Amino acid sequence: MDAHESSSCPSEGLEGVSVVLVRPKSSENVGAAARAMCNMGVEHLILVAPIRWDVKAASRLATNKAAPILQRLRIVEDLDEALSSFQFVVGTSARRGGLREEFWTPEQAALEVMSLLPRNRVALLFGPEDRGLTNEELERCQALVRIPTTQFASLNVAQAVLILCYELHKAGGLPLRRRRVPRLASVEELEAMYKHLKETLTQISLIHPSYADHGMRKVRQFLSRVRLRRNEVQMIRGLCRQIHWYAERRLQQLHSGEDDGERQVEPPKKNPKDPRPAP
Repeated sequence: MDAHESSSCPSEGLEGVSVVLVRPKSSENVGAAARAMCNMGVEHLILVAPIRWDVKAASRLATNKAAPILQRLRIVEDLDEALSSFQFVVGTSARRGGLREEFWTPEQAALEVMSLLPRNRVALLFGPEDRGLTNEELERCQALVRIPTTQFASLNVAQAVLILCYELHKAGGLPLRRRRVPRLASVEELEAMYKHLKETLTQISLIHPSYADHGMRKVRQFLSRVRLRRNEVQMIRGLCRQIHWYAERRLQQLHSGEDDGERQVEPPKKNPKDPRPAP
């Protein structure tokens, strides 16, 4: 392992990548994950509501080389705070079904992530050691990764971190075909848009209020594939505001006894240069 421990940390090109561990139960696993990150050149680590965090226990597994990662890590209380400034989130899961319909391999994820850097910040999201990420947490992700295994699919979180970081390290050395990459909307902007969409679709009865979160899942899956930019998010929210305004206006008209739908609308005047008969 001495050769690995002497490798540089960070690696050029991966400064925009962060590992986010959600509710880690073992400080030793966090330390092992930090060591794996340093081996592969990923230097930013975020912990979301860690259980019984012990930096000394983590340091024993991290080794001296990865100690700076533990010293710089951020600890936050909720996932929204952790992800708000990122433009792209890759979630990991060993289970299938539910929201887990389309998976990338670690190699596919690494190539996509490298194509988004350096203009976008990317988070690699890992769940607790015993249960993984919940459906609600997976909804925050634009892509899902499943590490291929035999019948026993459960990996230690540090092992999973190592595999994804290794694929990023490997992809960073490939002569990728560079294209102009736009800066995507942040997770904070996307979540505000989804909240606005849910309110609007509920208002016009496209989704039932009692099942609004379930009804929004397909909307999230569809829009996650689009890679929305900030101005496109603003455009969607503008449409929501216009729908809300019109729905409120119609409701007021109905309550006041007015109904534009009952008014007689004159047919359009015929264009004299149009050979077709008038309607």
